[in-house]
Amino acid sequence: MAQTVSPDASEPPDIVVLGSGLPLPPGTPAYGSMVIDRARLSGDASGRVEDVLADVAGLQQFRRSDSRSANPSAQGVTLRALGGNASSRALVLLDGIPLADPFFGYIPFNALVADRFSGVRITRGGGAGAFGAGAVAGTIELASATRAELPLLSGSAFSGSYDSQNVTASLTPDLGSGFVSVSGKWERSDGYRTTPESQRTIADSRARFEDWSGGIRAVAPIDAETEIQARGLVFRDNRTLRFKGADSSSEGQDASIRLVHRGDWAVDALAYIQARNFTNKVISSTSFKLTLDQRNTPSTGIGGKIELRPPVGGDHVLRIGVDTRLADGALFEDAYNASGAVTARRNAGGNSSTIGAFIEDDWTIGNLVLTGGVRGDRWTITNGFFRELSGTGAINSDKRFADREGFEATGRVGALFHASSAIALRAAGYTGFRLPTLNELYRPFTVFPITTLANENLGLEKLKGVEGGVDLTPAPGISLGVTAFYNRLENAIANVTIGTNLRQRRNVDAIVAKGVEVTGGICRGAVSLDGSYAFSDSHVRASGSSAGLNGFIPAQSPRHAASATLAWEPKAGPSLSTTLRYVGKQYEDDLQTDVLRDALTVDAVARLPIGRHFTVIARAENLFDETIVTRNQGGSMDLGTPRTLWIGVKFSS
Repeated sequence: MAQTVSPDASEPPDIVVLGSGLPLPPGTPAYGSMVIDRARLSGDASGRVEDVLADVAGLQQFRRSDSRSANPSAQGVTLRALGGNASSRALVLLDGIPLADPFFGYIPFNALVADRFSGVRITRGGGAGAFGAGAVAGTIELASATRAELPLLSGSAFSGSYDSQNVTASLTPDLGSGFVSVSGKWERSDGYRTTPESQRTIADSRARFEDWSGGIRAVAPIDAETEIQARGLVFRDNRTLRFKGADSSSEGQDASIRLVHRGDWAVDALAYIQARNFTNKVISSTSFKLTLDQRNTPSTGIGGKIELRPPVGGDHVLRIGVDTRLADGALFEDAYNASGAVTARRNAGGNSSTIGAFIEDDWTIGNLVLTGGVRGDRWTITNGFFRELSGTGAINSDKRFADREGFEATGRVGALFHASSAIALRAAGYTGFRLPTLNELYRPFTVFPITTLANENLGLEKLKGVEGGVDLTPAPGISLGVTAFYNRLENAIANVTIGTNLRQRRNVDAIVAKGVEVTGGICRGAVSLDGSYAFSDSHVRASGSSAGLNGFIPAQSPRHAASATLAWEPKAGPSLSTTLRYVGKQYEDDLQTDVLRDALTVDAVARLPIGRHFTVIARAENLFDETIVTRNQGGSMDLGTPRTLWIGVKFSS
């Protein structure tokens, strides 16, 4: 169920939930955030976090496929039709820690397990605050499940279409006055055929995959007001996309530690490290042989944050802090000709960093809450290089790119007015920025028949936006929220066509998006209905060498998107739910030549409790087998998830 409150805000302010963060400031709703609760996160037909996030209309990945059949590097998340980009324009956090890959900027959704979370809050639009650099399209904040939400022992096992299996397990014992939670997931599938039948060849393959992840989280109180939270995550994913031998993999080892102090001088301090890697093999669509082996893409991310909340009186919540993120990565790839001989060996990479300071204050004046903050960031892009050797070892190219650095000041202001117990009015304005990723700067890629070049000269994306809205709760169990927005993303990074089957990442003048977002819900006894709709009028502003794009709709930006979930969930006994999702027509490319037609899908889930500890669950994805076009480049198409049926059991003790 989508709500307009935070996962942390569901507890009374005088109750401390072990393993949570600091309470949210009172001005948070001024920015129009939505929350997907724990029950909904673990109740989707696909069982995948990225699909549940689509309950928030206007949120999308670069492709219309999820982490089972999309290339890992294409799993960027954006909002508000600000243009298709494989890097995330939304800032995705887990317990306050950025999740994005330090080289590519994608989110490793295959490593996430829905029932490990308490909820997720999605804020559409830019903003400042901790780790504000990168939040040009919005912020997605995942909160880990608390001790009260985690049973001692739980697990699930599902079997589905295309010889698919999914198994999860977790153990959460108390440890002194704290707790530790160990969890794991494994899944595999022979996969469905992503190629339309009319385009299949002898080289076509099913989108098979196999992945696993393991995690540990420990929470230990130091005193009545202070606790340490530590987390570790390892994951590995292997996929085959479209052609036999077109294999990709991603892996990661993440660790973090967080200190939360809830005294008069509240403190939230954290540090993290990420070690990631990616491989990808490109198969020719004509010779069906290996043409490019991106055999190694190691990267490292390191960062941290310290936030202080000094006691400044009951009417104010003041936040002061600093945060930093550092990323380094490199690409190693080999190119082959039709005979299988190496024609080139390439190595490219570099480093980037941001270090910022922020201050925000939320001031409550009766029924009015004013919120505002500013931050300043120093950024660097350094040690960039590109080196290419011929098949015989001769140097074809050896470039070192000039180091760059700069300073960006951003901020946001908002107002929330409770006109009555049933009406809340809100307005906000904000600025933000995003550094180009190392992938955008230094890594070219090919998705036949199109090759997209990197661009070491890319500049920063900069957002300016305003919005206003109203939240209505006319009766218990009934809610409605409406938001109108205007966002301008200057220097937007886009894949710009520069020749036949050739594109390059370039900054265009701007992408201007304006529109309306509607969310609503009604709950009457065991029956509930939740839905959202987004209308986005988005256009490119371009001049100079990209002037031909001026006025065009950005790639991967639908005009209409909607989602609705109808559920019957009595306190005991069987339950049923169905989810309808619609995504409008959108363009694959910058020139508006390749169309992805609209798609309407229906999912369904049925649950039957067996005794106290077991539940039998039947799930159906894309129940009516809608054709979902996820890629259309030069007429070469990929398809999304067809009708997929699951049967399984969950255990909880």
